[in-house]
Amino acid sequence: MTHDAPILIVGAGQAGATAAAALRSHGHAGRIVMVGNERPLPYERPPLSKAVLSDAAMDERIGIHPAGFHTERSIELWLDTEVTAIDASRSVAQCSDGRSLAFGRCLLATGGKARRLPGLPEGTPRVHVVRTLADAQALRQAMAQHAAVTVLGAGFLGLEIASTAHALGLAVTVLESADRVLPRAVPPSFAAWLGQRVRDSGVDLRLGVRCASVDAHAGGIAIALADGSRLDAPLLVVAIGLVPDVALARASGLELHPANGGIRIDAQGRTSAPRIFAAGDCTSQLQPLLGEEIRLESWQSANEQARIAAAAMLGVAAEGAATPWFWTDQFGCNVQMLGMPAAGIAYHLRGQQASGDPAPKFLQVGLDAEGRLRHAIAVNAGGDLRQLRPLIDQGVPCDAARLCDASTPLRQGVRDTLAAASTPSLI
Repeated sequence: MTHDAPILIVGAGQAGATAAAALRSHGHAGRIVMVGNERPLPYERPPLSKAVLSDAAMDERIGIHPAGFHTERSIELWLDTEVTAIDASRSVAQCSDGRSLAFGRCLLATGGKARRLPGLPEGTPRVHVVRTLADAQALRQAMAQHAAVTVLGAGFLGLEIASTAHALGLAVTVLESADRVLPRAVPPSFAAWLGQRVRDSGVDLRLGVRCASVDAHAGGIAIALADGSRLDAPLLVVAIGLVPDVALARASGLELHPANGGIRIDAQGRTSAPRIFAAGDCTSQLQPLLGEEIRLESWQSANEQARIAAAAMLGVAAEGAATPWFWTDQFGCNVQMLGMPAAGIAYHLRGQQASGDPAPKFLQVGLDAEGRLRHAIAVNAGGDLRQLRPLIDQGVPCDAARLCDASTPLRQGVRDTLAAASTPSLI
């Protein structure tokens, strides 16, 4: 296959749309075909559990690119269409509408699908997930018709949905099998603070509970808990994680990670097959801060991987991936995170983490055994968090007491830390 053959992008979500734009920004003038299995133009997913769920007017305001963007840049969109097969050896893709495409390079940006409960398959009345715009629209309509909702899962998505539903006036119950909220993403001290804030808002948050059975009936969903208690939910939202959409990659013979199931890619987004790259929630990649391969499901990661893969497709040099960053808006707080949580990190507090504060503002900084900043969490303090980025990027030792001394401007503390790290030792 020649280098002039079309570039095929499978998936019209965040990673796919970002990659297409990046290809053009690098000066690629050849044909780009982006195939997506949804009907709308590429859109942002983070608003689905927040602004879109509460305001129908937002449906038209979440496009990744403005109207006319793809036409102006000659990016072909084959929407409401699926790539059903890829012959990696021949570089040919088959589509659900009967079309085939011989490509020069291909990016798999197939994302993931909402994890579902085995006994409640897609289409079960009164049971919802939130992964697509259609999902959010369906839940929005259902919430307008009911006074209460139960959310299964207290991860980021579950808590965002709970926050939005509560703000709309619904009675909200959240069930989580772990003993704290956000169990994989934040330290216990932060989880305890956030869990208390959720409860103080009026949400019925139940931690450490397991569902013995979940059954749909005419009036809603009957949930039997392992402790013998039962509850009936007029609506149930299942927010228990994401399954990477790798069926196409598997059928094409690409290497998948044996544990996390993602498409294995290198630092440039290359898969195990020549001319095929991957980016976004469907991938598994080495995370330098952890020293292990993970699937990182985030808006920023999808953008970073897409940007780097697009450059690699064209043989163009690109900066390495930025330090992982994540945000969530819930229960009156903007929470931002920089870096990655890991075993052995000790967390220190800058500011006041008081329960019941209507406008909290604080940082939690996580240092490893060598005193290096590896993870930071900011509540309503995004500007402070940005100042910490050089410390994580450069891996310099930090003085926790100095960073957390609220009497000293954080910017000065960061400058002093960087200066000390660059000063040669006299010993």
